[in-house]
Amino acid sequence: MATIVHFDIPAENPERAQEFYTKLFGWKFTMLPGPEPYYLIETKDLQGKPGPGGGMAKKSDPQQSITNFIGVSSIDDSIQKVKQSGGKVKQEKQSIPGFGFLAVCSDPENNIFGLFEETPQPENKKQV
Repeated sequence: MATIVHFDIPAENPERAQEFYTKLFGWKFTMLPGPEPYYLIETKDLQGKPGPGGGMAKKSDPQQSITNFIGVSSIDDSIQKVKQSGGKVKQEKQSIPGFGFLAVCSDPENNIFGLFEETPQPENKKQV
């Protein structure tokens, strides 16, 4: 069954948001190399086991909200199912080098969610 595997938190001030979530939940942030600052978020459940990973970047739109990404085995098949089920594709499939593919969609109620297909990586690479 598909489940949430990643979430993205947009922030006006990523440093302030990181401080908030670190104090509140103990989350850890690691900046990825790239042209725009993007931080991976490490979470743990109440027993201390690894939880879903997340990411944080600067908001690109004032209305932008948290997006949950659902892990799928085939992003292409899932995009077709979204369309056939009455949803819409808001951001077409794009490659995230070293991690996989993502797309952003909406359901018939206009709720935003993401699709994420992980690509196999060598063991020395960190996964999202």
